[in-house]
Amino acid sequence: MLLTASQLKLFYGEMEIFADVSVEVGEHARVGLVGPNGSGKTSLLRVLTGSLEPDGGYVSAGPGLRIAYVSQMPEHDAPGTLRDEVQSAFQKLFDLEDELAASALEIQQREGADRRRAETRYARLLEEYEALGGYDYESSMDRVVEGVGMPLDTLDTPAVAASGGERTRAALARALLMDPDLLVLDEPTNYLDFDGLNWLEDFLSGFKYAAVVVSHDRYFLDRVCSEIWEMERGRVQRFPGNYSQYRELKHAQVERQQKEFERQQEYIAKEEFFIQRYKAGQRSREARGREKRLARLERFEAPQNEKTVSINAASSSRTGRIALRLHDLSVGFADGDTHTTLLTLPDIDLESSSRTAVVGANGIGKTTLLRTILGEQPPISGTVTLGHNVQTGYLNQGTWNLPDDKNVLDAFLEIRNLPIGEARDYLARFLFQGDDVFKQVRALSGGERTRLSLARLLITYPNVLVLDEPTTHLDIASREALEETLESFDGTMLFVSHDRHFIGLMAEQIWSIEEGTVRPFNGGFVEWMRVNRPPEPEPVSKRARARHRRRERESRKQERKSKAATQIQTVDYESLIQELETKMSDIEKNLETASARQDTDAIARLGQEYAETQKEIEDAWERWTLASG
Repeated sequence: MLLTASQLKLFYGEMEIFADVSVEVGEHARVGLVGPNGSGKTSLLRVLTGSLEPDGGYVSAGPGLRIAYVSQMPEHDAPGTLRDEVQSAFQKLFDLEDELAASALEIQQREGADRRRAETRYARLLEEYEALGGYDYESSMDRVVEGVGMPLDTLDTPAVAASGGERTRAALARALLMDPDLLVLDEPTNYLDFDGLNWLEDFLSGFKYAAVVVSHDRYFLDRVCSEIWEMERGRVQRFPGNYSQYRELKHAQVERQQKEFERQQEYIAKEEFFIQRYKAGQRSREARGREKRLARLERFEAPQNEKTVSINAASSSRTGRIALRLHDLSVGFADGDTHTTLLTLPDIDLESSSRTAVVGANGIGKTTLLRTILGEQPPISGTVTLGHNVQTGYLNQGTWNLPDDKNVLDAFLEIRNLPIGEARDYLARFLFQGDDVFKQVRALSGGERTRLSLARLLITYPNVLVLDEPTTHLDIASREALEETLESFDGTMLFVSHDRHFIGLMAEQIWSIEEGTVRPFNGGFVEWMRVNRPPEPEPVSKRARARHRRRERESRKQERKSKAATQIQTVDYESLIQELETKMSDIEKNLETASARQDTDAIARLGQEYAETQKEIEDAWERWTLASG
């Protein structure tokens, strides 16, 4: 094992974050750590990587274990440029370069035995430098930086001036270049576009060491992970397989626990009835005995589901057949007389009740397109026309439209003036319960801001929803609740997302942004991926392995036929088959004799010989058929 943790405990003040957590990371593990927001996943990663001391238990790492950790929130005050951050992965190489320079100078200054010792040291340092990839580290860096979606010219950006996405991608590139034994990633998919996600998935699939990843991206977890750790109510439970397999196993477990709980509750009720009925009567002794056994009984807990967003089916008023019409549209920015065009679009009619996903690389102009369609930003050219009776609802990526100076309840009531009790009931469906409604908006987490924005949006009952990354900051359970709600929405949806699972469920058509042009695709995400992306690797299931074995057998069979075809002129197969059949007859007689005297060793030996001879006869017949054909 690379790393072992036993009986870990962690508290923040008097609040227990997790307890009795014991996990192991094997040499080639691909672990996905899942659980609701706030369940302690990041804290567990920090304990495992040694950046946070637990309040109980221990972590044991193998000798010389190299761990690379990419946190969810990169440092805001990191010194230097992004290039400095990435190149710090090669600090060992830079130290060796300094030693090589000093050693070369020493060779020039020494003579005789001292010079030979200096030359030997230089050769040893040079061998180590070459083994660590010293001559091609720059090309490796460029390849990885571009892979995670960073243009090379952004490397010279000062770290303090870089965006959160740029800092996260730089930290990810640095970690991948460190060649660690264990790679630990906390939400690495948050700032990656499709190309970056595909690259990272391919990289991790071929990564020769171990990885532990926290992610809410179900598609990513399915492609990368072979083991899932579920963090729930301060405990960690391990499930084999990827995320989809974990969900099946978890569902079966919950059903089993529910049945066990119900059976035990039925047993307890019967025992309590007996005790109450006979405790003071002739069977009191038996009743007291049952009471003692019942008191010692280990009680099963009813399986509990984590609280998730619970939203009523979203409905909308009807619009005309065309909800949105785009004509000769160009999208970009204007600064006085200077215009910068980001995107051009063909003429598009977006039909009522359609569902369209906008996909493309980061920074390509997707948000600008949405804001232009909504009239929040003027187009460079062309027109946007809303259909009859269209009422838009917009969820923007940064939830910048929230009033930071209000509390949750007041921020909701400014959108729709409802009775306080009704408003609190509605907010409770979005997990703002009890005193949570009095939290200041400025103090909300990213996930809480998203939930509040959704509550404010859906209470207006729009019939055209425009969503910019709606699943950002939501945990998996809340994403699934949102999907269930939006699946029942009968209006028109236009949305930007990098959540491929979400797109696959929601989208009926795709607007793909390529080289500054929006290209409509009439079909869902799976069809679009099939046309525009390389095929997905086949999952290694039992059925897939069986097909692989069958192909191998067919390949070996064809190989035998090919070899036989080159030998058919030199072998007398008729005589060979007769010899083998005579041998089979002798084996059968010997088997009868061994059976009669119950000689088990002889029976086993002769049985193996019989099977081998039978196969030789089948091969001989097959080759004779080839020779005759």
